[in-house]
Amino acid sequence: MAEGTIGVAGERSAYAKGSGSGPALLRASAFPRGPVTVRVTGPDALSNLIAVLELAADGQVRCSAATRRPLAAAVRLVEDVLVAGDYYDRTARRDGGEPIAAFAWPMLLQAGGLARLAGPGLELTPRGEAVLARPSYQALGALWERWLRSVSQDEFSRIEAIRGQRRTGTLTAPARRRAALADGLAALMPGVWVEVDALFAVLRAQPAPLVVAASPLTRWRLYLGDPRHGSLGPVGATAWNVLEGRYALCALFEYAATLGVVDVAYTAAPGARDDYRELWGADGYESLSRYDGLAAVRVNELGAAILHDPGTLPALGLPQPRPDPG
Repeated sequence: MAEGTIGVAGERSAYAKGSGSGPALLRASAFPRGPVTVRVTGPDALSNLIAVLELAADGQVRCSAATRRPLAAAVRLVEDVLVAGDYYDRTARRDGGEPIAAFAWPMLLQAGGLARLAGPGLELTPRGEAVLARPSYQALGALWERWLRSVSQDEFSRIEAIRGQRRTGTLTAPARRRAALADGLAALMPGVWVEVDALFAVLRAQPAPLVVAASPLTRWRLYLGDPRHGSLGPVGATAWNVLEGRYALCALFEYAATLGVVDVAYTAAPGARDDYRELWGADGYESLSRYDGLAAVRVNELGAAILHDPGTLPALGLPQPRPDPG
């Protein structure tokens, strides 16, 4: 994995990782401290989809029957077939990196109706078999749309540090949150890097803003550490970055980037953000989520087509899936 370097006048640089074309250098003077890695996601997204469909067709993607989440062994298998690996490779795990794309792909196959749980593992549906037989960028666009509307999973549950989520009526509908995220991405200029805090401002100010708690009252149910002392109800404006901000980081990093909609610039998660440090119960966390290292996103060519004009997907000049050497 390419790492950032310290350049002239203290500016840090980030080098692109991935098989596609893209700028060789991204100035990242305002990004968090530490090496910044850039992942250009669009060129590899379709190859990754096909590789994970093939794993599922072989019965190798085993998931929990209760949660439908991939088991640890399945996550490792998925990580091994991704063209450029996961965002944080296994050597970075000691620095707090965790699987992100390798977790997302089995969830996306289910959300998109490409695979279903059959016994201990996933099996392809007729739709999944059709995509595997005739892969296309339209399939990625359709998968994005189906994920936006999915009701089977809530990405916010991946922010494990925030407790109290499971009580009925506490959170807004996941599809509503995904729609707000898609609106925010559609408002960005394609090809331009946007720091995540600037995107947060867009998500807060747009006509249908991103909202996680169902009401100001239900926000009191969400907490760090202790439900009484660590409640997020009374913390005021800080709660947005903790709730909506962490949801956005998760959805962007784990799903939008994995599907090739946005390129990402990121650092190690521990110490990347300090917007939660003053909260009761935060002392024990080096980062509030595995996604805290996400620093900036860029809507790429594939993302612009998916967000604005899906009819142009067949004409994209992106690589076709790599043939199976076997």
